[in-house]
Amino acid sequence: MATGAVAVVLANTPFRFTGLDVIAKIYFILDLVLFVLFNFCIAYRFIRRPKVFLRSLHHPKEALFLGAYWVTIALLLNLTQTYGVPMTGQWLRTAMRILYWIYSGCALCVAVFQYATLFVAERLPVDSAMPAWVFPVYPFLVIGPLAAVITKSQDTTVALVVWVSAIALQGLGFTVAIFMYSIYVQRLMTSSLPEPSSRPGMYISVGPVAYTSAALLNLADQAATVIPAHWLSVDTLAVPDVIRITLILAGCWLWLLGFWFFALTTVAIIAGACSKQKMGFTLQWWGFVFPNAGLVLASINIGKALESEGVKAVTSAMTLILVIGWFCVAIANIRAVLKGKVLWEGMDDDVGMKVD
Repeated sequence: MATGAVAVVLANTPFRFTGLDVIAKIYFILDLVLFVLFNFCIAYRFIRRPKVFLRSLHHPKEALFLGAYWVTIALLLNLTQTYGVPMTGQWLRTAMRILYWIYSGCALCVAVFQYATLFVAERLPVDSAMPAWVFPVYPFLVIGPLAAVITKSQDTTVALVVWVSAIALQGLGFTVAIFMYSIYVQRLMTSSLPEPSSRPGMYISVGPVAYTSAALLNLADQAATVIPAHWLSVDTLAVPDVIRITLILAGCWLWLLGFWFFALTTVAIIAGACSKQKMGFTLQWWGFVFPNAGLVLASINIGKALESEGVKAVTSAMTLILVIGWFCVAIANIRAVLKGKVLWEGMDDDVGMKVD
């Protein structure tokens, strides 16, 4: 997710230079390689221990990350549209439209059945609530930016259908995220913070509002070309403009909420780093990158919508910091694997998994 998100941010950064697209494509190719490699690794794990597969679908921690798998696919589709469609013919445009609907259907199945499984098979205590509880519905939170790039190459009628569906699906994801936010904030108010090494996972709370903000701003940018005059039987030619302004204002509103979650998490991480507890590496450290990439992407879209050179300059700096963060976490991840601290049986979110 983090690698794909960085590639999407690099593809949209406003101030561009020779070679930036090459760097973004390198991240895209790296993301494809990692996706295939990790699929083989996961398949090996489940083939070696078949019972683990069923247990993982309702394990209190591991089950949540099934949604993350589909988020990665959405980011890959986004990059395929951005870099693949301009270099190919009509066949890929048609394929992207079909893949969009297949992805939407799969995301809906995950959102329904994953939560239903957890509701039936598990009891998750409120005092352990984390933003990761929103992961089963996370695939919908990146569907808006995906739809926005797909509509650019589609016929007007098809583009309008995709555009409207994106509004509905993004709304479903954000609404469920609000439900999870209420539980998460209740945990913060009534219980202790997560242990320092797990606090980067708190950045996941930035993602739902940040990616929804980015989605609304992206969809606003397409409103003028996608929405026809007199749409919904409204007797005025200004319907696309009204919708565009509304989405831009909503995107700005959500951006600040995302920044609030970012600031809250940053303070918690600094407090944890200053405590006596050791802040060792966990896979939740990738929260430094993926959710915050959504905040950077939303900031980029705000700069474009408001035509602000100052905001665009700030987002370029944010992009650089994000890339540096990716390298730091990647190096820490590799070191942890070599030392046997993560990606070994019983050392990750499968701790305590019992399969009889």
